[in-house]
Amino acid sequence: MFDHMTKQNAYEPHLARITRTFPQIPDHRLFQLHFEDEQVWKNWQHRPGQFVELSVIGTGEAPISISSSPTRTGSLELCVRKVGRVTDALFNMPVDSLIGVRGPYGNGYPVEQMEGNNLLLVAGGLGMAPLRSLLWYAMDNRSKFKNIILMYGAKVPGEMLFKYELLSLIDQPDIQCLLTVDKDDTGQWPAHVGVVPKLFDEIDIDPATTYAAVCGPPIMYKFVLEKLVERNFSKDRILMSLERKMKCGIGKCGHCAIGYKYTCLDGPIFTYWDVINLPEVV
Repeated sequence: MFDHMTKQNAYEPHLARITRTFPQIPDHRLFQLHFEDEQVWKNWQHRPGQFVELSVIGTGEAPISISSSPTRTGSLELCVRKVGRVTDALFNMPVDSLIGVRGPYGNGYPVEQMEGNNLLLVAGGLGMAPLRSLLWYAMDNRSKFKNIILMYGAKVPGEMLFKYELLSLIDQPDIQCLLTVDKDDTGQWPAHVGVVPKLFDEIDIDPATTYAAVCGPPIMYKFVLEKLVERNFSKDRILMSLERKMKCGIGKCGHCAIGYKYTCLDGPIFTYWDVINLPEVV
């Protein structure tokens, strides 16, 4: 169901139009896209956790995580950080411009396997961009999951991705949404203050019936993984999104090779077992 649609030519990008952009934190924007070819749009399917190769014609291409859920078919959403030649060019393009998109690529989250279980989503900093797809997939299929817990932290309120979207979840009864910042100089932050691992003191969850999806900076992985292991999570129930040095998206360039695995083919979603055997991946 979720195989990418470019089987005939894996190198062929499809034209997509930028329909809207939403500023996020500094140097980050959420781009809403719609394919020009309606048949391509009709056939488009992705799994939460997958990514696409986005190309700016005449400049180059870059791998970008999909931030929208496959349950929401109005547009394809990519949260992009301005951090190089391709993204610099993208940020200079006005709404209604055309870009290239090929994919989706990567394994994504095993959502069918995760159904019927609790979900614990743990994000730090920019890690919310790829986890957002899984969050809204679970919320839109709420009856297929037990408890859903989101723990997300940023350095300060102004660096929290999708801040107002996530703040709206705090009081919803069908999710436990725990947001935190390292510090709040304004005194107006309405949620927690402290590092993400401290949020584990706020939750009560059965590791035998829970999948934990984690995405964030390397230092956060260290302490979050310690907390999960302390709570007796099995290593195959800890899923980590690790986008390391991906380039072509289809395992041809070897740029993201780690030992015997390729991030673009075998990931970007890895279990903790994978990470133990491939420590370079973090």
